[in-house]
Amino acid sequence: MRALVACTACRSRRRKCHTEKGSSTCSYCDVRGFKCHRGITPSKARRHENTGIVVESHNSETPETGIALPSVELCLELVELYFDLIHDQFHSLFHRPSFIEQVRNGTAPRVLLFAMMALSARFSSNAIFSNIPPRDRCMPYYDESTKLLDLRVNSITTIQACVLLGGISTTEDNAITESVYYTVACRMATLLDIARRPVQDPLEREVNIRVWWTLCMVDVWSSRSVRLPRQMPHMEDLPLPIDEMGFLQWRPGNVPPDHGDDSSSSLLAQMITLNRILSQINDAMAETAAGSTITLVVEQTVRDLSQKMDDWYAALPPYMHDTPANLQRYASQGLGRIFVAVYLGYYHFGQLLFYPLLHEGRHGSENHYYANKCKAFAAKLCTIVYASHATPGCEVWYNMVGHILVIASTIQIHTLLFDTDEVVIAAARSRLERNFTILMRLREYWPMLESCFARLQIFHEVCRQNSDSSFRMDTWMLKFLSEFAEPVRVKEDDEQDGIVGLYSVENVGVSPQDWV
Repeated sequence: MRALVACTACRSRRRKCHTEKGSSTCSYCDVRGFKCHRGITPSKARRHENTGIVVESHNSETPETGIALPSVELCLELVELYFDLIHDQFHSLFHRPSFIEQVRNGTAPRVLLFAMMALSARFSSNAIFSNIPPRDRCMPYYDESTKLLDLRVNSITTIQACVLLGGISTTEDNAITESVYYTVACRMATLLDIARRPVQDPLEREVNIRVWWTLCMVDVWSSRSVRLPRQMPHMEDLPLPIDEMGFLQWRPGNVPPDHGDDSSSSLLAQMITLNRILSQINDAMAETAAGSTITLVVEQTVRDLSQKMDDWYAALPPYMHDTPANLQRYASQGLGRIFVAVYLGYYHFGQLLFYPLLHEGRHGSENHYYANKCKAFAAKLCTIVYASHATPGCEVWYNMVGHILVIASTIQIHTLLFDTDEVVIAAARSRLERNFTILMRLREYWPMLESCFARLQIFHEVCRQNSDSSFRMDTWMLKFLSEFAEPVRVKEDDEQDGIVGLYSVENVGVSPQDWV
């Protein structure tokens, strides 16, 4: 029978609460070992929690209104999944060996544990989740973490929790909540000056540096996505993170005295360097879309940023270049996914930089050169995604892959509409088909992918109405490219010219209209 009042867990996941006759526990909670609670409203629950009366051991439930903490074994499984599939790709907040040890001995902060599990439970093959669709596994853990978050506690744990909860909000397509969590994290980190605060342990200092740089990177794309100013101050003298392998070998209280601060082989350090270029790309795109910059200045800006992108790659040591051998080597070290994430950033930033020249590329030789660079970056982005899924330990499943694959797919559509080389057209159509398959897999895990598919449908409609102007860099296109957390509407355009190009959009082999 359906309960008259849904329990906390079922309210969290927004599903019906079914209870067998004579039982006080609903079917959902009974199977999973959750506390099935209906007696206290959420508002009263928070008041009870804040009194601090309830004291809990590792295996007890969280404060009176919360769901039970899973067994240590399940916690470890989900935390390991988080570190494998999310951490160091979406953000870098923790020292993995230290946190795993905290989970084992029962000292890991619950606000962090529940947030990690909210992100990773969707990937679990544990029988406890067998009857729950992957996308539905997040909410009970997410809600529990939000209840445990106390913004009156000014600490690195609170900052880490806000970043995790902001990331979950991104995946749930909640742009405002995402921005609020990230804003709190940025402001608290700045006020506490976490990157330069005195510490006793080099490990703690390195974690603080990584959290700071994570916030700097998040600030660039998150602020752009909601059209708000960036918050994180620029610190020229702050060291970059050290090499990942060295960092993972450290242990609390047992860091080699000659550990050094070399960041030349750090993949995270390369992400940070690239992110600085992304900040300039975002600014250039905004100015172009607003029409506040004359064409000659725009072209010079593109040339300058293109050179910076080329210089970044040229400065890499050979063992960090994008090659199949290097991918295999990083995979063997357990760093394959972060290696892929570095190049997903590089190729995505390149396709963003040159995207405005797709429209202009048909009207000038230099613009045509940069339009081809845009297509080359998009093709390489697709290639490394495909390679990652063909290489064990390198598969990328975090949610932002969906957004960047959508952008890359629109570039393939440009080729189908306007190119005349049959070989090039066939390659573009093949990429669209493979992207479709990957996006459908991502859709099983992340609610955000619904928006990605909706964007492709809307882009299809824009091309159908007027393909000749559909790639023009204007405010609509800026929103489409950058504001991934916001819905977009069909572009309003006074021009009513017919479809231009070898293929009309209806004849594109894999139409976004069908990707639902």
